[in-house]
Amino acid sequence: MKDTYEDIIHLPHHVSKTRPPMSMADRAAQFSPFAALTGYDDAIRETGRLTDEKLESGEERLAVLNTQFRILMDHLADHPEISVTYFVPDGRKSGGAYVTARGRVKKVNDFDRLLILQDGLRIPMDDVVEMEFV
Repeated sequence: MKDTYEDIIHLPHHVSKTRPPMSMADRAAQFSPFAALTGYDDAIRETGRLTDEKLESGEERLAVLNTQFRILMDHLADHPEISVTYFVPDGRKSGGAYVTARGRVKKVNDFDRLLILQDGLRIPMDDVVEMEFV
């Protein structure tokens, strides 16, 4: 049996006289994967993304938070530094995530029930689950 391609292996590479050579990017595009369902991968990724459910605080936890908020209000002029863990609802699906932020308190907006830090972060007081003075 004859070696594979022995009769053509040493022939020169064919170059068309009528068509310009294809760029490497265009040649590569011929073999790139085809996405038949655009957005499908994003939908699968979004479905698989996990969120936490907001936990309801018990009476003891609420009592501790109320005491901490009262202490914070008494020392608000000193702009105390705190560490706050609060719930951030997810914009796309039910649930959300618990986030911890640290900073100096600028003011407390009682009407809107917001805790405002000096860096501009606005934290809803009803979403706070833990607060510590640093």
